[in-house]
Amino acid sequence: MYQDYKNVELVKPGGLELKDRLVGVQRVTKVTKGGRAFGFSAIVVVGDENGVVGQGLGKSKEVADAISKAVEDAKKNLVRIPLNKGTLPHEQKGKYGGARVMLLPAAAGTGVIAGGAIRAVLESVGVHDVLSKNQGSSNPHNVVKATFDALLKLRSAQTVAKQRGISLEKVFKG
Repeated sequence: MYQDYKNVELVKPGGLELKDRLVGVQRVTKVTKGGRAFGFSAIVVVGDENGVVGQGLGKSKEVADAISKAVEDAKKNLVRIPLNKGTLPHEQKGKYGGARVMLLPAAAGTGVIAGGAIRAVLESVGVHDVLSKNQGSSNPHNVVKATFDALLKLRSAQTVAKQRGISLEKVFKG
């Protein structure tokens, strides 16, 4: 799932205190010869509110089963996101399908200025101060994936210094 990103650190769920947030539950219908068959799909975000987050999708005939499947899927897709004192290290844009998300770091005390699906992801990561904008599609599946796209592109100052082969001070002066 995260093959396209360079600096992704996958995390094992063991030993982490993960909290799950339900982003959305949709009722889906399959029309068959014998009538309509109803099912549910749930999208869930889990995180330890300290830089580790994952998202998952679950489908079932029952809502509770769909949610539990989504939580299990999310625990298999955990990644570490670089944070900087409760906010993001730099601004970043993410895209998935028709959804576009813009994330901007904010000063301490600003809070999480974000809508539904973006808010769930950012709070699960542990971001306390951020500005965001959702453009294009508001489909929660695509918005969550676009937010993950933006978060996975983030790089900490230490990572940038290591990649360039220079000291941390030179990253900020240079």
